[in-house]
Amino acid sequence: MNSLNSILLEGNLVKDPVERTTIQDVVLCNFTIAVNRSFKKGEEYVKEVSYFDVEVWASLAEACLKHLCKGRGVRVVGRLKQDRWVDEQENSRSKIKIVAEHVEFKPMINIDKTEEEVVIETAV
Repeated sequence: MNSLNSILLEGNLVKDPVERTTIQDVVLCNFTIAVNRSFKKGEEYVKEVSYFDVEVWASLAEACLKHLCKGRGVRVVGRLKQDRWVDEQENSRSKIKIVAEHVEFKPMINIDKTEEEVVIETAV
């Protein structure tokens, strides 16, 4: 039986998404989002920013490449994945990323002051 592995994040892209293609010709999209949090510490509010790498596959990746850009708000539902490797100095290394299963593009106001919202879901 699988353990629960689910995450929901909402933030803004810190740079434009990057496109890659696998050997099997599957589209892969990577982007990083900044997630802001504020909390009260004593009498003052403190802002905390965390950065998360997101990986998106196939048709969902193509939609992200089409609609996302630096600064765009996004809501991501997915799972955590840990990559592990040994570097050139024989040190064990690891990195945790989010593999997106659902991406919601937050409204973006264009010149005409209208809103666009796109929701795309896929099973990974």
